[in-house]
Amino acid sequence: MIQQTRESVEFLKSKGVDLPEIGVIQGTGLGSVFIQHIKHSIIIDYKDIPHFPDSTVGFHKGKLIYGEVGGKKVLTMQGRFHYYEGYSMQKITMPIRVMKALGIKYLLISNAAGNMNLSWKKGQLMLIDDHINLQPDSPLRGINHDELGPRFPDMSQPYSKLLNEKLKSIAIDKSIILNVGVYACVTGPNLETRAEYRYLQRIGADAVGMSTVPEVIVANHAGLPCCAISVLTDDCDPDNLKPANIAEIIEVASKAENKLTELYIELIHSL
Repeated sequence: MIQQTRESVEFLKSKGVDLPEIGVIQGTGLGSVFIQHIKHSIIIDYKDIPHFPDSTVGFHKGKLIYGEVGGKKVLTMQGRFHYYEGYSMQKITMPIRVMKALGIKYLLISNAAGNMNLSWKKGQLMLIDDHINLQPDSPLRGINHDELGPRFPDMSQPYSKLLNEKLKSIAIDKSIILNVGVYACVTGPNLETRAEYRYLQRIGADAVGMSTVPEVIVANHAGLPCCAISVLTDDCDPDNLKPANIAEIIEVASKAENKLTELYIELIHSL
């Protein structure tokens, strides 16, 4: 893994990726607005990067974009990888290792998630304060490489308090509704049954999705401060559950992207 990471890093450096300060991961239906703010961009397809997996999900673009936002060098993943695609946890999270090795100091993450908090509405945003990991594997399973991080990384504050407080303040200043809650990460790709939604509510989750947590685990292992915002794309009320409409989920995510982008652009300016 270390050798593969080095080879990916050297390739990206050869393409002009030079000491990025902030990494950004764009989730389902997200990214098109944010990339419009990137100046002097260099765009690289995942399939061209040595050892990178390729995104198999149609609405994930599969591109790495390097450039400037607010005077900061930013490296953006337009589309991510999921355990349900068949990749190992180590492969899913390899881009985090690569971005860290390239020099990023902060990691900003977004995702689309199902809303289980009945006091919130789809189309709103949720700042992730904590998570519940229900996926069957860990990206840290196996031999630990001490140069990458400790054998037993602490997860008492997986999402940076500094970044989260900044985002809360920005949301207030811009009159953007930013709920704060707990994200449950499941394997997918199937969505949840009514009984599963009830279970997730009872164990303390406000939203559910199929990503983000593996990247956050690796970021914490690497000592990389991170934050994550979910776009709540559908209401998951087990007593009034309707069949999922993926096209509608993508549409809701796209409509909420302006507010998400506004928060992250302002956060980048403040770092």
